[in-house]
Amino acid sequence: MLKKIRLLLAIACFTMVTMLFLDFTGTAHTWFGWMAKVQFLPAVMALNVVVILALCFLTFVFGRIYCSVICPLGVMQDIVSWMRRRRKKGRNKYSYSPEKRWLRYGILAVFIIAIIIGIGSLVALLAPYSSYGRIANNLFLPFYQWGNNILAAIAEHYDSYAFYSVDVWVKSLPTLLIASVTFAVIVVLAWRNGRTYCNTLCPVGTTLSFLARFSLFKVRFDQEKCRNCSLCTKNCKSSCIDFKTHTVDYSRCVVCGNCVSQCKFGALRYGPTPLPLRKGGEYTPAMQNEKTNDGVTTPPPCGEVGRGSGGSVSRRSFLAIAGTVTVGAALSSAKNHILPSLVEGSGEGPKGPLQPLTPPGSLSADNMARHCTGCQLCVTACPNGVLRPSDRLMTLMQPTMSYERGFCRPECTKCSEVCPAGAIRPITKEEKAETQIGHAVLVKKNCLSLNGEAECGNCERHCPTLAIQMMPSVEDDWDSPLMPVIDPKKCIGCGACENLCPAHPVAIYVEGYAEHKKVQDKEPMEDEAPEAPDVIPCIACGQCMPCPYGLDIPAIFTYFNSCAREGKVPSTAQSEEEFKAAKRAFLIGLDRAVSPLHQPNHCIGCGRCVPNCPKEIDIPREMMQIDELVEKLRRK
Repeated sequence: MLKKIRLLLAIACFTMVTMLFLDFTGTAHTWFGWMAKVQFLPAVMALNVVVILALCFLTFVFGRIYCSVICPLGVMQDIVSWMRRRRKKGRNKYSYSPEKRWLRYGILAVFIIAIIIGIGSLVALLAPYSSYGRIANNLFLPFYQWGNNILAAIAEHYDSYAFYSVDVWVKSLPTLLIASVTFAVIVVLAWRNGRTYCNTLCPVGTTLSFLARFSLFKVRFDQEKCRNCSLCTKNCKSSCIDFKTHTVDYSRCVVCGNCVSQCKFGALRYGPTPLPLRKGGEYTPAMQNEKTNDGVTTPPPCGEVGRGSGGSVSRRSFLAIAGTVTVGAALSSAKNHILPSLVEGSGEGPKGPLQPLTPPGSLSADNMARHCTGCQLCVTACPNGVLRPSDRLMTLMQPTMSYERGFCRPECTKCSEVCPAGAIRPITKEEKAETQIGHAVLVKKNCLSLNGEAECGNCERHCPTLAIQMMPSVEDDWDSPLMPVIDPKKCIGCGACENLCPAHPVAIYVEGYAEHKKVQDKEPMEDEAPEAPDVIPCIACGQCMPCPYGLDIPAIFTYFNSCAREGKVPSTAQSEEEFKAAKRAFLIGLDRAVSPLHQPNHCIGCGRCVPNCPKEIDIPREMMQIDELVEKLRRK
């Protein structure tokens, strides 16, 4: 019964945590987001005292049930062990092995030191929840996305918008390699020896083991019933049962229930009180190590290990370790130093930012480095493809921002909603719109407008905070080429300018702030109702193509006209539910009809297409109207 209950709870927890890393729509986080917050290390890094005390109390009462039910990496090892057992036709051949204390405590010491001094990459490498997050994000998620894309293709065939296609791409090669190696090592260890990782390498398991030694509920031997058949030892994935001495190492027992279910003689029981050794009596402290008449030493009661002489670990040891981990997390959150913020770019600028960008809500690069566990949950949740694992050594696998595939939309707060470790604090849309994570820097030599190649202005048109204005390159001479002028007091570093800059290499990029700032001169963001232009008299002849900036002009106009004629363009005259459904259908349909790299937001208004249009359509004006409609729909 114990094993069945444990299996049901473990499957439920494992499924919920896994869906957090696979579901890119945000639905799973609405229902199961709390599962990430009850993981041990994220709770410690966030100084979530309630969760920490709850997990310690759970361990003190039931033993290391956290490792076999709540921890996703522990459950994954059980799945591998189950597959091995199926292959071996139901036979397990585990064996008892002594505790490798020097290895366990050595890794724990390194782990605590890494937390205190802020080596996030080492913390992320050792933490079990973070390891599983990397595995799920880098190895499982692509298969989930491919399956989704198949369903999206089927849905498109039936004119349904229940599914939409997503790009499947490698966000970080080093992180992918680390996740692959971690997965391979854990699978091999679990296949050969069950819970070897949990009981030798895992710092969380070692921390909880101090308290598990004194848990109220334990697996206990009844020596009168035991026949020394060794089934309990052979089925113990933790290698912590020595059937010869009728002892259990509770510091390594994860309460999986295998031994209890496999014992044919009822000699093992999971319960709160010791079983009697002989009829009419129970163990007492005075009976420990008592010699019987034949001179054989009686083992400690109920197979307990670690309370007598020769390797005892007292409750003070657990309190010391737990206190060290908590204090280390507290120290890591202290701002020992703040990196100096960078001076505004000179205009010639480097090829890219010197200070990496961290998401709004992370407060500073220092806070991110000290609190982030590198679990990749925010990377999965980011709908704009901005977050990806860092490749820098000291912040390896922690999220950083890049604007090649999208920009950090001011209305999106997904990453702050899902972070369980306090690295990205919860932030409202209003607070995000006032948070400066960096500032735009112009590289004059690359600017199309300044060099006279085209009258661009794409950065000005798409800046949500109106921080960029196109001004004459020669003061008061409006006949001179226009150039973007950036107001650092308004710029929030969202990256819209960098993402939509048509120059190669880009003429504008975002330099991060080591410590986030607040907007000093805030302009209210436009929140007007989207207005759709009239039907465009385009016949899709293709004379306007090719567009030098990659737009698929006929496809864009054809899609818009189709929606306009069929009444599928979202309108504020619709009810709220109708508007949401129409907006979803319109935006998904646009992505299906036109690749994101060929959509209206890449039009710079150069006008090269206009002379070739037989219908004399003002293509740039119509394109910018559609772009304005799409942008307002995305913001709502």
